[in-house]
Amino acid sequence: MLIGKKNLDLKNSAYICGILNVTPDSFSDGGKYNNLDAALYHAEEMIKDGAAMIDVGGESARPGYTMISDEEEISRVAPIIHALKERFDVPVSLDTYKSGVAKAGIEAGADLINDIWGLMYSNSPDMGEVIAKAGVPCCLMHNRTEAEYSDFLSDYLEDNRAIIRKAKQLGISDDKIILDPGVGFGKTYEHNLMAINTLEKLCALGYPVLLGTSRKSVVGLTLDLPKNERVEGTIATNVIGLIKGASIFRVHDVKENYRALKMAAAVIEMEFDK
Repeated sequence: MLIGKKNLDLKNSAYICGILNVTPDSFSDGGKYNNLDAALYHAEEMIKDGAAMIDVGGESARPGYTMISDEEEISRVAPIIHALKERFDVPVSLDTYKSGVAKAGIEAGADLINDIWGLMYSNSPDMGEVIAKAGVPCCLMHNRTEAEYSDFLSDYLEDNRAIIRKAKQLGISDDKIILDPGVGFGKTYEHNLMAINTLEKLCALGYPVLLGTSRKSVVGLTLDLPKNERVEGTIATNVIGLIKGASIFRVHDVKENYRALKMAAAVIEMEFDK
């Protein structure tokens, strides 16, 4: 898949996507990188540690988060995206579910839109058109407002099929679509474990899969650990994800995950690229 100027082999290789939250209130690292110098320094560190892509987020998606205006979100992310593209030769993803922010981010240089609502956010019905018109790839995450399912696995897979259908109807081509199981979103603890354990079924839909479990509650609840002590648990879920077919791993702790995944990739005879 061509993301920016980089052609990533998402069928045969795997890659790390480093998280760069430029928010004052992110659940894990809020306030640490919400100024330009700190953000650029952290991005440089992540790239040195193995990140093949940087994902910029300007609004926290933690439980109980406060929604901000498009204008405020744009003011946070656009200068960072522009500066990243000037300084580093890696694709830059923008984590937003708002079409206005996506459009401004693409204009600032974003190479990919990472939508936590998978084009299903009712207040941004034109998100798909914005992505299709720009011709950029997108990562479409599974989400629901409530964790209510008749049969989780069946409903979850059908939801993902609906996301794919909508993307294609709106003009987003197959070679521009990445799926995300949405661990931590619209799911119970048990649903999150099942989503990770059945990643091969999501991969079987025929699209690259991004796994984002970094420091999330499913790790904290399993290990009874605070968010800053969830590195090993995150690595365990990512190694399982690699074995089951995921090809992009969105993480806070790049160095540790890169090393673990590179080792796991060697064992299963899979490429793991920076």
